[in-house]
Amino acid sequence: MDKLNSVIGNIPEPDQRLFEKTQKRLDNLTKPVGSLGRLEELARLIVSMTGREKPSLPNKVIFTLAADHGVTEEGVSAYPKEVTPQMVYNFLRGGAGINVLAAHVGARVVVADVGVAQDLIPHPNLVIQKIGYGTRNMANGPAMTRNEAVAAVEAGVAIFETEYEKGVDIVGTGDMGIGNTTASSAITAVITGAAVKTVTGRGTGIDEGRLKNKVDIIEKALTVNKPAPADALEVLSKVGGFEIGGLAGVILAAAARKVPVMLDGFISGAAALIACGLAPKAKHYLIASHCSVERGHKILLDHLGLGPLLDLDLRLGEGTGAALGIGLAEAAVKILTQMATFEEAGVSGKS
Repeated sequence: MDKLNSVIGNIPEPDQRLFEKTQKRLDNLTKPVGSLGRLEELARLIVSMTGREKPSLPNKVIFTLAADHGVTEEGVSAYPKEVTPQMVYNFLRGGAGINVLAAHVGARVVVADVGVAQDLIPHPNLVIQKIGYGTRNMANGPAMTRNEAVAAVEAGVAIFETEYEKGVDIVGTGDMGIGNTTASSAITAVITGAAVKTVTGRGTGIDEGRLKNKVDIIEKALTVNKPAPADALEVLSKVGGFEIGGLAGVILAAAARKVPVMLDGFISGAAALIACGLAPKAKHYLIASHCSVERGHKILLDHLGLGPLLDLDLRLGEGTGAALGIGLAEAAVKILTQMATFEEAGVSGKS
């Protein structure tokens, strides 16, 4: 817990002075004021997050964390838990959606096992920070112990810090874990106070019967565990997942280093709820890449005060939406740093 407390204590406030200075430059670029809309907002945010007047984002990293969930025993997913390790191997071979989109935006993908339910074959590009062989079934009791919850968050911190030594300018969050929309729905319901039915979606594509069962199982888990909304570690331990805790750790560690965090979808959003519950200042370093098809995603983004950059009906996870968002972030900082002002270009300003 000392490691976690240290990271939380090192998260600074963004530089508001630079935010205002950046706005002045944006208003003087060779365009009508505000005409590049959300790209201008994104540039201002990245300047204030990084503390750099002319930021650049050459080192783009997407962290895709994998773990299993005991609640899959309840038939909440369309896919068996064996898909989790199979997809990890697909990531390592470069054959998944995240590999394609990360390559498209020039990002490297860090794949980590924080709780897959079997031992994976060693691979030079696989990070092992396993907390356990999947969580326990939250319908019957806590998904993990409080110590395991702390360990999961600290594992994410360690994964980020190792990669930070190689250079990280912007982070994307990604996930893999059959059953993790169930855990994310439970976390969202607890922390936002929304009804389970309103935050629970179809995940990997379940039918009406399984969706009703999924809602019933989450409601049962909340009744059995009674997580306290104000205690983020308790929420994580009772109804969360190891990869969700790990992503919360990545978010906290990035914020402590003034590195912008591009959130992916619903699972990343649930991790952000945990991270901001532990350290409210972490919210200042978050950017929502998109709004997922998962119905709870918009509710948690509204709770965090984040407006998504894209709305493309995505629901894959892995970090795919974050990769697209990182592409927009890089475009935004290039507008700020490479576009000429009216004075520099010798163009007449607005009369």
